[in-house]
Amino acid sequence: MAKGWRSSEVFAGAQNAGARALWKSMGYCDGDFGDRPVIGIANSWNTLVPGHFNLNLVSEQVKKGIHRGGGVAAEFGVIASCDGVCEGHRGMHFILPQREVIADSIELVSEAHHLDALVLIASCDKIVPGMLMAAARLDIPAIMVTGGPMLGGVEFDGRKTDETSLHEALGMLAAGRITEEQFRSLENLCAPTCGSCSFFGTANTMCCLAEALGMTLPGSALVPAVYSERLRLACETGETICRMAREGLTARRILNSLSIENAVRATLAMSGSTNAVMHLAAIAGEAGADVDVMDLFSRLGPETPQIVRVNPASKWNTEDFWMAGGVPRMFRHMMPLLRKDALTCTGRTIEENVSEYIFPFPENDEVIKTMEAPFSPRGGIAVLRGNLAPDTGVTKPGAIDPALHVFTGEARVFDSEDDANGAILAGRIKDGNVVVIRYEGPKGGPGMREMYRAMKYLYGMGLNKTTALVTDGRFSGTNNGCFVGHISPEAAEGGPLAIVQDGDMITIDVIQGILHLHVSEEEMKERFTAWKKPEPKITKGHLALYAKLASSASKGAVVRAD
Repeated sequence: MAKGWRSSEVFAGAQNAGARALWKSMGYCDGDFGDRPVIGIANSWNTLVPGHFNLNLVSEQVKKGIHRGGGVAAEFGVIASCDGVCEGHRGMHFILPQREVIADSIELVSEAHHLDALVLIASCDKIVPGMLMAAARLDIPAIMVTGGPMLGGVEFDGRKTDETSLHEALGMLAAGRITEEQFRSLENLCAPTCGSCSFFGTANTMCCLAEALGMTLPGSALVPAVYSERLRLACETGETICRMAREGLTARRILNSLSIENAVRATLAMSGSTNAVMHLAAIAGEAGADVDVMDLFSRLGPETPQIVRVNPASKWNTEDFWMAGGVPRMFRHMMPLLRKDALTCTGRTIEENVSEYIFPFPENDEVIKTMEAPFSPRGGIAVLRGNLAPDTGVTKPGAIDPALHVFTGEARVFDSEDDANGAILAGRIKDGNVVVIRYEGPKGGPGMREMYRAMKYLYGMGLNKTTALVTDGRFSGTNNGCFVGHISPEAAEGGPLAIVQDGDMITIDVIQGILHLHVSEEEMKERFTAWKKPEPKITKGHLALYAKLASSASKGAVVRAD
């Protein structure tokens, strides 16, 4: 074992014969302990998550590439849960905290075994950012390969369906707009293959951002899960990580202020999931990047046109985005705005990757437009501030009807997602209401659940263009309508959301970046005097620990030792 490898401390010399013997018990050979890097494969395969169902196939191709590249493959498992399965019930409390556990577990395994490099295999919402956080923290050579999105389902309500169509349909069923037979048929036809959900939610946003950050091979983010090209990319990824290991191309040479800025630009141009804001803040923190992600979104948003529009902002899904050219085509159009010299896993800059990329399909300007003729002159994500969000709130103008970019309405206040969902389905929310859902932040939730079903129910009830929703929780990337999430400080920490009352008037101004509660400063002070911090909802287990240590959403909702 060469002295230059981290793994030589584990396997080189007579003193480490025991370690070699243990690996030989699994079939490793003497040749595996020579001048070859030990490449860890962090594989989050399971049969709980449709987006991860094919990852063992992906992993086998990665191993083939590692062997071709002269490395030694060592695979280990990583946890993963499905946001779609865990939505709308107690399980969603446990989703965001898994991101921290994923990052921690990869760090622990990699450091314990002195792995020389990592291939990160994931597809879905919190798993992708958790793995990228681990790579940034470890700062060893690392590359990601994703499992790809599923294909769209049967057409319904003017577009190809996905799992979220069922929740919109439930609202339609409650309103008498569809039959029970139509609803049952949709259940069988909306998700026809494995893969990350076919809409442009958090999972596919983060896969695209992994590519935008330079951590995946060019053009790999959106290749569908069931296409053979996905497996060929996995093999190439295995070969690439061996080159990265030999060249010393470590994660922080890729994950830094330059690539973070490019990823922010990409999120704005794609109108990606609002969750990307929080995840990029967390990744930047782990990378030690000298950048304020919230400030970047505020500063770059007005000058970064939205040039991509995918479901939930249009009828087109992620397969259409891939065929239109994906991230490479988008980056080619917006290259003047990018940090062109940002280094990537190929060893080349982002500009070099894009200039050399060969597009397999023709352009589709209904999916990707040019900078000169964008869907919108402003980015598809906006950070709001005001007396209701002194730090920040996050919204998605790219998925909001322009008529709702400025909305003033009367507050209907709920102390949990469950109470709000019941009120919506019972018909107690009316035109002109602003649904306020609080105590759902990182600490208050705990775990910062997504208010996904509330937005889908409003859509299904025909209220998505006449109401708004604000919360210290999060939203799914598939939600559309007028909403503001990630409000910081959160209610449980004494943020102003805690003292909103039924009947208060609230203004959401997406263009000016303002979230305002129409209550005088004196009245707010009086209400704060009477407010009492609620007792923790969870007092044992991991959620209790997360509630104690989690930072605010504006800082990435990360677990901090301080």
